[in-house]
Amino acid sequence: MLIPKKVKHRKHHRGHNKGKATSGNSIAFGNFALKAMEGRFVTARQIEAARRAMTRSVQRGGKIWIRIFPDKPITDHGNESVMGSGKGAVSHFVAVVKKGRILFEMDGVTEPAAREAMRLAAHKLPVKTKFLIKQ
Repeated sequence: MLIPKKVKHRKHHRGHNKGKATSGNSIAFGNFALKAMEGRFVTARQIEAARRAMTRSVQRGGKIWIRIFPDKPITDHGNESVMGSGKGAVSHFVAVVKKGRILFEMDGVTEPAAREAMRLAAHKLPVKTKFLIKQ
């Protein structure tokens, strides 16, 4: 699973996820891409599940680029902790995905194979997505 080697601050604020992606919103590496149509947090587990689905679908053919990285720590509290006991421990990492962000790219496979692989990957993700072809 993807986790950062080192973080500047151990615990982050949640923040908000409004607006469109200004960077990472165009196809840069492959010919086919999966684009997020809404903003959401995507966990490292979800990214890994989508990557595995795509890799298995194309029988380890072609090349896949993951364009998002989970670098935001999310904390969890114990179930019966009282108010005022501080912020919980880091439980997992998420990637902040904004509307319009390219999530995955693929090359070296036919369009139907890429479309099917991206469809399987999209089922593993919590965001609505769209399949793109490089113009």
